[in-house]
Amino acid sequence: MPILCTDDYRALAQPLLPADIWDYLDGGSGAELTLDANRRLFDRVELRPRVLVDVSVCDTGGKLLGQPLPTPVGIAPTAYHRLAHPEGEVATARGAGGALFVVSIFASRSLEEIAAAATGPLWLQLYWLRRRTVLAELARRAQDAGYRALVLTVDAPRIGQRLRDARNGFAVDPGIRAVNLDDAIMAATHERHEGASAIAAHAAQTFDQTVTWADLAWLRGLTDLPLVLKGVLTASDADRAVEQGVDAIIVSNHGGRQLDGAVPALRALPEVVAAVAGRCPVLLDGGVRHGRDVFAALALGASAVLVGRPALWALAVGGADGVAGLLTMLTGELEHTMALAGRPRLGDIGRDAALLPDRRDT
Repeated sequence: MPILCTDDYRALAQPLLPADIWDYLDGGSGAELTLDANRRLFDRVELRPRVLVDVSVCDTGGKLLGQPLPTPVGIAPTAYHRLAHPEGEVATARGAGGALFVVSIFASRSLEEIAAAATGPLWLQLYWLRRRTVLAELARRAQDAGYRALVLTVDAPRIGQRLRDARNGFAVDPGIRAVNLDDAIMAATHERHEGASAIAAHAAQTFDQTVTWADLAWLRGLTDLPLVLKGVLTASDADRAVEQGVDAIIVSNHGGRQLDGAVPALRALPEVVAAVAGRCPVLLDGGVRHGRDVFAALALGASAVLVGRPALWALAVGGADGVAGLLTMLTGELEHTMALAGRPRLGDIGRDAALLPDRRDT
């Protein structure tokens, strides 16, 4: 079967993975309303092409936090890549090439192994654990290994009600570990209980639910790395983040895996961009499946987008080559969309390039 679109990776990946792992990777929270809404909204965006523009060369390159990137498409943080492929995050890093790869705190390969395989920029994603010494050690390791930013996920004081995982009694196979954390911290993720998610049980034990804006200064003080907040969906939080000195924001609802019924990320994007008012870059994740979607997000103010599930599908199908093929495909689709839309450079993709449907129409 030729791979011609992102959904082809999905179709090929599903039979390769055990049913409970597929559900863990593919599922959302609750009735999966937000999971579905993320995708549906992209499908309703209307693009506004310009004509009689020289599009013989379209350039997808740009910069993010001072780092040149060949594409505005990067890889979102997702845990345990060895669930999808034996080489895990090392294969993902190789496949990413020069693109941005945000590595999860729950990566199944060491930060140093991933860095050795990467040729593009790496950011490290963190959840705020109760044991601050663990966070401090990870942040310093990341800086020493050459990571370019810390990404704090702020929409997960506890894990969303992921019914697929609960029905499957999902737990991570003990042979696949979050190797950058002590085994004692991660023990609950491997304990299977009928009708319950080991991921949720682990979060309840280890995530600090008391964290507030006042704690960000401590995290910023650990390293010289830029600090990125992931999970912002409102103008008020975006404005406060910038006031707190945050270096970038990722508009995200966790791919529909946290608060079910939360606003789709693309719907929240213009509000956040307006509040930030150019003071820092704004990225987006959630529902991106085509280069057309990337174009729409850029038109609505994003500096870059991140893909999560599609990267895991591609990893399962073809390892590093699969990830490289996915990013090449999405970037090629973006370039094609830019040509047909008469916007040959990323800077040409302005707010006039896309129409977001009225809320009443969605």
